[in-house]
Amino acid sequence: MDFLNPVIDGFGVVVDPMNLLYCLLGVVIGMLIGVLPGLGPAATIAILLPLTYGVEPVTAIIMLAGIFYGAQYGGTITSVLLRLPGEASSVVTVFDGYVLAKQGRAGTALGIAAIGSFIGGTVSIIGLTFLAPLVASFALDFGPPEYTALALVGILLVSTISGGTRIKALIAASIGLLLATVGRDAFTGAERFTFGSLSLADGIDFVPVAMGLFGVGEILYNLEERHRAASAPAKVANVWPSRADLRQSSGAIGRGSVLGFFLGILPGGGATISSMAAYAVEKKRAKDPSRFGKGAVEGVAGPETANNAAATSSFIPLLTLGIPANATMAIIFGALLIQGVTPGPQLISEDPELFWGVVNSMYIGNILLLILSIPLVGLFVKILRVRGAILAPITALITILGAYTIRNSMFDVLLVVLFGALGYLMKKFGFEPGPLVLAFVLGALLEDNLRRSLLVLDGDVSGFLSRPISAVLLVIFVLVAVLPIIKSATAKRRDRKPTRVSADS
Repeated sequence: MDFLNPVIDGFGVVVDPMNLLYCLLGVVIGMLIGVLPGLGPAATIAILLPLTYGVEPVTAIIMLAGIFYGAQYGGTITSVLLRLPGEASSVVTVFDGYVLAKQGRAGTALGIAAIGSFIGGTVSIIGLTFLAPLVASFALDFGPPEYTALALVGILLVSTISGGTRIKALIAASIGLLLATVGRDAFTGAERFTFGSLSLADGIDFVPVAMGLFGVGEILYNLEERHRAASAPAKVANVWPSRADLRQSSGAIGRGSVLGFFLGILPGGGATISSMAAYAVEKKRAKDPSRFGKGAVEGVAGPETANNAAATSSFIPLLTLGIPANATMAIIFGALLIQGVTPGPQLISEDPELFWGVVNSMYIGNILLLILSIPLVGLFVKILRVRGAILAPITALITILGAYTIRNSMFDVLLVVLFGALGYLMKKFGFEPGPLVLAFVLGALLEDNLRRSLLVLDGDVSGFLSRPISAVLLVIFVLVAVLPIIKSATAKRRDRKPTRVSADS
């Protein structure tokens, strides 16, 4: 019962009218952003960061969380109706969702997606409620060596699991680590990479980096890529699936909930990988895999359930360990720091109202998502018809004004423009900005704890292996780093064998 008391008190925080309003606002904005192809929750949260300054921390994070999981379903609408994935996690929904729409079953696809999203999100919230305190209590044993190893694993996982080629992700992460060293050394006070600029003496602020890479960079890239015209949306008839559809998709929803929950916890996992993994699982389990890509209901139910479950469970490493699992979590991490809240194992005990207020708001947000998902479809499709040439300048102006209002500094505006250009070039040449932002966030954590560890261990690096938790994490680090190399070498050997046989013959 002692455990349930703060959980129950958290509902008291959620039912506050202001928090309910911001929860509704976050879900609606998230759905809208999910519908608009290319922008995404990371860019939106980065743009809206300045607006959270004037509200209470719990209210701000409730809204930002709503944007994140709301965007997962918003992307489904255009994937099904227009064959345009509004979110990266909705790409696989196109395969069967659009085919169902062409068959006159768009309502069935959207209904299954809404039900799966609700169930997956709810299962994940329940898991978050019970698992997060256990992770936090376990994390209390973490010292500088453990946080050093955890940060290393997080950066490597994000670099190796994220989209795009592995080498490009590693390069982006390396740039992020380099940017994290700019400013005054916390231990010696020496200035590093400031080039004599007083504006850089305190380091590069997180907000201009996020707003530039995900805001301005995405806007520029999407303007260039807007050549693909949207087709006429399919008509939405009955949105409630039949009993046969529900029976057929029930297993996919159950598996997607569990798979998405666990993949969302992993650094570098998140909604996109979870949805792809769920689709692959359903196709392998199917008695007739040829149905997939031709309108299989499970091909919509599994991925849509998994991406919402993953969006929720990714809050576990953020809130309990202070480790963001993906790019959007990195920006919410920055929002927490801006609000004076430090995520980590002490958060549950030191600020239970914020922790349980945010967690419990997801129950309400999921219900709102289920209620609003279908009635707003027509409105979202109309918004899609607004030209990008009109939306892009408005969004860019809001981003620049938001950057200036943070500290009333033109230097921050300059940083946003510079990182916007960098974000555009990264997207254009196939570099994902996510690893850069995560490495930038984790870079300070990695450096501070590494140097503290070396002081505690008197410079003896082998001391990392004498502590069980850090030793296990370092073993995981080595395995993640070495396994792709072994797989690549094995694949090359297999490719060579047929060639030799044919040469001998």
